[in-house]
Amino acid sequence: MSQESRTPDVYGPGSYTDKTFVPILQDTERIFRLIASQTPGFTQDEKLLSKVKFTGEEYPVIPGPIKAVSVAAALHAMTGVLADEILAIRGAENKDREITVDTTHTALWFGCVITAFLDGEDILSLAAQKKLSSLVPDWEQGWTDTPLKYRTTALYPTADPETWYALHGSMNAEPVLKSIGIDPSAPITSNEEAACHIAEHTRKLSPEKLEMINLLNGFCGSICFSPKQWAESEMGKTLARHPLINVKPQPHAVPTPPIAFPPLKPDDRRPLAGVKVVEMTRVIAGPQIGTILASLGADVIRVNSPHLPDINMMQLTFNAGKRTIAIDLRNSDDAALLNSLVREADVFIQGFRINKMPKHGLGLHDLLKLAGERGRGYVYVSENCYGPDGYYAERPGWQQIADAAAGSAYVIGRSLNLPNNEVVLPSLPISDMTTGALGAVGTLLALRDRATKGGSYYVHASLAAVNAYALTPEVGLYPQETVKECAERFQWDEMRGSHHVLDLLVAVWKGWKKVFRDKLVEGSGLFQSFEGSAFQGKRLSILKPVLGISDVEGTRGWKTPSVPYAYEKAGDVKFA
Repeated sequence: MSQESRTPDVYGPGSYTDKTFVPILQDTERIFRLIASQTPGFTQDEKLLSKVKFTGEEYPVIPGPIKAVSVAAALHAMTGVLADEILAIRGAENKDREITVDTTHTALWFGCVITAFLDGEDILSLAAQKKLSSLVPDWEQGWTDTPLKYRTTALYPTADPETWYALHGSMNAEPVLKSIGIDPSAPITSNEEAACHIAEHTRKLSPEKLEMINLLNGFCGSICFSPKQWAESEMGKTLARHPLINVKPQPHAVPTPPIAFPPLKPDDRRPLAGVKVVEMTRVIAGPQIGTILASLGADVIRVNSPHLPDINMMQLTFNAGKRTIAIDLRNSDDAALLNSLVREADVFIQGFRINKMPKHGLGLHDLLKLAGERGRGYVYVSENCYGPDGYYAERPGWQQIADAAAGSAYVIGRSLNLPNNEVVLPSLPISDMTTGALGAVGTLLALRDRATKGGSYYVHASLAAVNAYALTPEVGLYPQETVKECAERFQWDEMRGSHHVLDLLVAVWKGWKKVFRDKLVEGSGLFQSFEGSAFQGKRLSILKPVLGISDVEGTRGWKTPSVPYAYEKAGDVKFA
């Protein structure tokens, strides 16, 4: 589809909307080929690309005009193509192998954090009944235990009627509230009252003032830019210089030879079986990289910092197939344990600010030095908000900040026809989950090249890059009529700027439950069940991985269930 077949500025400056609706499967195939053609080093062999088959509904099943499902499904398909290449390298070539990605499954995957069951009860029901807190270890440190804390992470009006601002509590909202003149202990008893109270304060401040407050304090935050404003900003231009799937060989490091994958074993013929991964991440995007790699057979050891909060319910889904430990890098013994694991690993995934890891001897150049010493290259994977370089690269940020900065929230607000230039976050953790898929594609590409060419590789996955890419004219947005038809079908609850992401997620879940009655149940075939889980021995059922590979058993599931954070003693965990 050419740019001439799109209408500019329907959802605000810098947006590009399809003049006619193209069915999702056809459009996803196009976007898959587009991203593949734009990715350095990715195969252009039609025999391999044509192994991919997309299935699913022809019409959108998530709110808004952004083709998030097609972009994510394309990335899952790319993991399948790379997995097929790696299997061929490992002696398991199959010219008739089929790679399948269901786009409706991909949409549900965006919400997989709430699509889990314990003994047949779904997470949201357990949370509503106040049961969930007794079933999973508490790592949240009270991050949303008052309405004010809860609604700190949302989008708010400013003194400029044209511009809204994204605040973020960063799981420690009190300092953020104080910085804009709010007493965190104010006697506010409802989420709606809290949102109004915060808005009263933000309306007194210009977007520039809010931005400076956050910069001076090291907090997360962003002006809610239009796509055009982001694309024309210095940071937007810097990020646009990189391909979406950003894999950089490291030829300046000490040369290391090609590293063959270990022989496939009869009981595990998944493409990444035997690959060793250390994952040091939090919340969604980074853990999702490791979860996808684990579904493909990698041995993933997830590391949590015991002093940093994380989200309780995510223990049920984002630790699938992993072993989990706690490491406090401020403790020399813990640091030594982690370094011993990293020394043995093939892949190191980190989800902290770029300059954080070098302080602990775990930066890219630290591992390149270690690669030279051990004679075996690394795949170093970094995930952040704004990208690998540029003047925002070191600035902290979460999914909601990237959604606001790159223009997604602006576009969603326009699609809802809200007054007063109101902006609204995408209703699912789309950029988080898609960044996870992005990092997984990059990791597979780098592992393939390490096996055939040698050397070490730097993979970078950016939340802002995912947002910006989905808003490009090459991808396009759904027409207003299509967005309206989707809303009428699912009858989504109200979505507003002041809503927390969990409010929006629940709104989508309720809409899905009306339409997908047979899909969102434990026995639908979309879920993998584990008896006797680590969560009080209850049966755990979680959404299966999106990717299917026809002749590889296990690609639609994990060998082991999710376990709580820090489930094993760090000193006892070793790679085989």
